[in-house]
Amino acid sequence: MYNTMRITGLASGIDTEEMINSLMKAERVKVDRVEQDRQVIIWRQEMYNDLNKDFANFILNTRKMFGLTSVSYTGELRPNSYKNLNWVKKATSSNENIATVSTTAKAMDGNYKVHVANLAEGASLASEVDIRRTENDKVGIVNEKGQIVGGDGNIIKDINFTISDGKNEFEIKVSKEEAITMDDIVKEINSAKKVVNDKEVSLGIKASYDANIGRFFLQTMDTGANAKIEISNMDEDAENFISGLNLNWNNDKEGNIVYSKSGQDALIHFNDAKNIKSSTNRITINGITMDLTGTGDFTVNVSTDVDGIYEKVEEFVEEYNKLVEKTNQLLGEKQYRDYRPLTSEQKKAMEKEDIELWEEKAKSGLLRSDDLISNTMLNIRRSIYEKSAGIEGSYQLITEIGISTEKYARGTAGGKLVIDEQKLKDAIAKDPEGVMELLFKESNPDVKDTIDGKEVTQTGGIVTRTYENLMASMEDIIKKSGTGDSADLYRDVKPNILLEFVSEYSSISLLDKDVLQYSRRIDDLNEMLFRKENHYYAKFAAMEKAISRMNSQSMWMMQQFTS
Repeated sequence: MYNTMRITGLASGIDTEEMINSLMKAERVKVDRVEQDRQVIIWRQEMYNDLNKDFANFILNTRKMFGLTSVSYTGELRPNSYKNLNWVKKATSSNENIATVSTTAKAMDGNYKVHVANLAEGASLASEVDIRRTENDKVGIVNEKGQIVGGDGNIIKDINFTISDGKNEFEIKVSKEEAITMDDIVKEINSAKKVVNDKEVSLGIKASYDANIGRFFLQTMDTGANAKIEISNMDEDAENFISGLNLNWNNDKEGNIVYSKSGQDALIHFNDAKNIKSSTNRITINGITMDLTGTGDFTVNVSTDVDGIYEKVEEFVEEYNKLVEKTNQLLGEKQYRDYRPLTSEQKKAMEKEDIELWEEKAKSGLLRSDDLISNTMLNIRRSIYEKSAGIEGSYQLITEIGISTEKYARGTAGGKLVIDEQKLKDAIAKDPEGVMELLFKESNPDVKDTIDGKEVTQTGGIVTRTYENLMASMEDIIKKSGTGDSADLYRDVKPNILLEFVSEYSSISLLDKDVLQYSRRIDDLNEMLFRKENHYYAKFAAMEKAISRMNSQSMWMMQQFTS
């Protein structure tokens, strides 16, 4: 720690502190310049990171808007093929009391007659009578304390049986020294688990007991004919207990003492296709999904949702144009070279509003004509108008569906897309699958073809190409400016987007290195300033010492003359 406590000017009467401060201000200019240069790099880094977040949010938001990603129950983003999008076709049910319907791009336009013979059901059991034992009725198996009792009224302390849900068998063992209650049985069934093929699975049956009415319930979690409730391998107490539950079994007790009840499959006729079975009440046929809620007849009408598709494309174009507008602003922003970052001393002498206005000018134009951003937007514009191998629909170019670039106007950087509404709607109505393929087909660089005498690769649809160009640029920006606080956001866009940055760059960007070099240089300069300041103080201290000695000699001589 430096000791800066000094008392100066005692002998000379000179304000040494002020003189040294004035000298050091001139020396401090070197440090201020380096600090200003470092601040400019930090601002550029922040601006790169802000733009990268805009790229990421554009991709994530438009993907979500299109339905190209879905969110799992754990919050994980999952890709979804454009062929499975449910907004391309519009499906309606003539009777939503029987079924609600939805559809994907796979479905053919038309009317479909459906008859629902029966719904899918799980296996369910319930005590048909009150199973509580009363003073007048000694038949029940549950006493007034909720304990399980045998036919003689004695409490049961051990129950052991096997229960199956149609997929796996689970052994239910309950043993207590005092007595077993219905809550013990319910808890054991609901928490039953086992390891199957190195994976833990739970029993697909849930149990409950309502003590207010004395009824026990069992219900499979799955539906369909394969959903079962099967109880076997019972000891005598378990056999008496299961029998005493008075459950509504639909199978007779078999030779090895097995109680069983199964669910049922849904059964429908779809046009001329008869007896289609499903284990659930959600059935998908040729891209039409039907959620069954009742039995009877209804009709499904499927048609292309021209307006719905147009609105999605229009929203994408609007968001893309906002991105173009921002990049054009950054690339063409005026640079004010006279406005350098303020030093700490300058900020102390200014009002907050004046500081903000000054820094706004100082930040302006820091990414003017930036090669990285320019190349990104140039690559996107070029790819939008290129043909791609593997596009087999009616449309090969974006202009064929009514989308083009805005006409040049003085004072604008250009690049925005414009839509010919009627032409786009006509293209959708004529060949919706072709429009979707042109926009969303997945890329496959391994597929090559010859188009107009030129070999091209399958770069995917126009939207796909835009995303991939942006993601490539995002990786370059990350290498240059780092991730800031947005690493998770970038991983949502592309899970391995930081792989090269971490493995080859050790998570240190090029601008991070520049900032580090400037920081080291500032430390060196500050150390030099400290030494220089001490040098000045040493010189003035020597002067003070000499003056003090001279004063002492003068006083001695005066004393000699006056004595």
